[in-house]
Amino acid sequence: MQTNGQANNAGENEKSMPDLNADNNISDTPHMNNELQAEEGEELQKKEQQLGEMRDKFLRLQAEFDNFRKRTAKERIELMQTAGKEVIISMLDVLDDSERAAKQLETATDVAATKDGVLLVFNKLKNTLQAKGLKPMESLHTTFDPDLHDAITEIPAPTPDLQGKVLDVLQQGYYLNDKLIRHAKVIVGK
Repeated sequence: MQTNGQANNAGENEKSMPDLNADNNISDTPHMNNELQAEEGEELQKKEQQLGEMRDKFLRLQAEFDNFRKRTAKERIELMQTAGKEVIISMLDVLDDSERAAKQLETATDVAATKDGVLLVFNKLKNTLQAKGLKPMESLHTTFDPDLHDAITEIPAPTPDLQGKVLDVLQQGYYLNDKLIRHAKVIVGK
């Protein structure tokens, strides 16, 4: 058993021993805390700088995209306004020929010459449109296709092999650069 004196010495020894778990007993701790805070502060500044740069980059990209969108909308409007210009210019020659033919019809006495003149103007119109990509649809005696043809009426087929086929074309269908632009109006055999 220990005496009171020994117990006091043991208590004093415990008091004189530093507590390793206490942060304030370590002499380097305030210095280390300052270093950690400085590093965290620098890292925070770097992150804030990166965030600012990203925010600036985002705003610039957003402004560029907005400018691009406005520019393309303006170009689209200009394109729509002048889209038919090339076709109209090519048709002016046909219009001039038609005006000359109309003047000739007023004083013409030779029906054959007038007929030839009108056919020349018609062929010029047809060739001009074909040069621009217009192509007539071949419908007569083909199988009726509702994607290509508008059936006006059905009549009894004169022969069994013409059933379900186009017997007559009332209005020609057309393709423009291989895209259907007008359905053919047809009479179908049943």
